[in-house]
Amino acid sequence: MSRSLYLFGILIAAVFGWASWGVVINKLSPYVSPAPALLLFYTSLFIALTATFALLGYYLRVWLNKHEVYAQHINIALRQGVLLSMIVCIGLVFQRLRVLTWWDGLLLVLIMILIEFYFMAKE
Repeated sequence: MSRSLYLFGILIAAVFGWASWGVVINKLSPYVSPAPALLLFYTSLFIALTATFALLGYYLRVWLNKHEVYAQHINIALRQGVLLSMIVCIGLVFQRLRVLTWWDGLLLVLIMILIEFYFMAKE
């Protein structure tokens, strides 16, 4: 598949993710049905953030590295988008449980950095 088709698919995922997150925010109450509302909230936010971070990361890589192959940028940007989205969503879950402190957030970021270093070392 071509690069533009992948980017279009990621853009569509971002649009649907943000739209579904908006619907969840406006239409579902966590007090009436807490489990489904929270599951849909975190799932739609994760998809929206992943696609958004992937697109931003891809275009930032293309802008900074003008002479490199672009196919690798999509995979790396998508992986980093997933990791950044995991940081945000896990941080929100910790905050909801009232256990988020600054060192928990720092440990979460460090864990994701170590995971990224692992994937970079495999390449």
